[in-house]
Amino acid sequence: MGVYSFDKLISEARKLATDFRKGTGKPLAGISSEIAEYDAAKLLDLDLGKAGEAGGYDAVGRGHRKGKRIQIKGRVITDDAKRGQRIGQLKVEQEWDSVVLVLMNEEHKTYAIYEAGRETILEALNDAQHRSRNKKGAMSIAKFKIISDLIWSDETKTT
Repeated sequence: MGVYSFDKLISEARKLATDFRKGTGKPLAGISSEIAEYDAAKLLDLDLGKAGEAGGYDAVGRGHRKGKRIQIKGRVITDDAKRGQRIGQLKVEQEWDSVVLVLMNEEHKTYAIYEAGRETILEALNDAQHRSRNKKGAMSIAKFKIISDLIWSDETKTT
């Protein structure tokens, strides 16, 4: 893969994204999703697809998740932005089995991963649409945490 290992590149990406946010007050576009995908794949034994290869999912499970098609969403949670954050737009019209939400701290280090199945998510989105004018496929982090299971934590390390 060239001079650097992928682990080293992700480590440097974490530092760069953290320094960029500290320096500008803004996130470095696209980097948190790449880090989230890498961490989810490593921690949950997932096989990441090639960019643009998979239709509605980012990874396919191995081990006890074998064959499961998974969308991966990542969010950096900072002290000044804990309320009202939303996960990225869900690809509800495409094929996938579950969504994994990777939560990272200000240094872009993963501290928790949640997972919810397709039916649970679609039901929650349908309920939300009847109560408000939410965009289709949009959900708050708080709501996702309520309907999902904590599958990995830097404290418990459960999968």
